[in-house]
Amino acid sequence: MEHASIVVLAKAFTIGIGGMMPALAIGKLVAKAMEAIGRNPEASGKVFVPMLLGAAFAEAIAIYALVVVFTLK
Repeated sequence: MEHASIVVLAKAFTIGIGGMMPALAIGKLVAKAMEAIGRNPEASGKVFVPMLLGAAFAEAIAIYALVVVFTLK
């Protein structure tokens, strides 16, 4: 394989996996938070902020993957 095609393939895998895994994590996180709120609506204030922080941290991982893609040459 040529060097340019290897770089393109590395970029594709990086953004593919780097985008897919945080998306799955955020989906599971929000689903569990909604389940917890559904079971105990009074706890929505206690569940919402940690859920939002977890989603932000998982989204940061996707942004790191995007940065890696842009830095690969």
